[in-house]
Amino acid sequence: MKIYTGRGDEGMTDLRNMSRVSKTSARIEAYGTVDEANALIGVVRPSGHDDVDEHLRAIQNHLHIIQADFADPDDDSDVPRIGEAAVDELEAWMDGYDDELDPLSSFILPSGSEPGAKLHHARAVVRRAERRAVELAASDPVNAEAIAYLNRLSDALFVFGRVVNKREGVPEESPTY
Repeated sequence: MKIYTGRGDEGMTDLRNMSRVSKTSARIEAYGTVDEANALIGVVRPSGHDDVDEHLRAIQNHLHIIQADFADPDDDSDVPRIGEAAVDELEAWMDGYDDELDPLSSFILPSGSEPGAKLHHARAVVRRAERRAVELAASDPVNAEAIAYLNRLSDALFVFGRVVNKREGVPEESPTY
């Protein structure tokens, strides 16, 4: 099977239900940005921290499910969907790292060790993916749990970045005003 089809050469693409839409549609923007976030998380792995890598592997699978969900405009299809359990899992992982981290007293600059900075970069892209998903939801039905997941994921990646930086002995820096 060839990877290329030529069907997208004129700026259109197929959704899961085989309907054709512009590559600039809100749906394509949403799942394309989720894809970008997923690829960035793949760049972080391996981070050098087994527990973080296990979480990132699960997150990549969750993001793949969200991509499939957003690529399907039909509410009643059999596409896997992210649910509340995945959001709860993110929260549990963050709660588990609380004891390792100092409480925040100010904003921090998104930087640090190589994996820590990459996690902060992925967090920023996940925030954009969330905005694209909210934009899509304004015009089309969208799994609300997928939006909640993206919102919580940006928080989780922030925490993971902080944990990795702390474990690697890289101090957090606050912005100066």
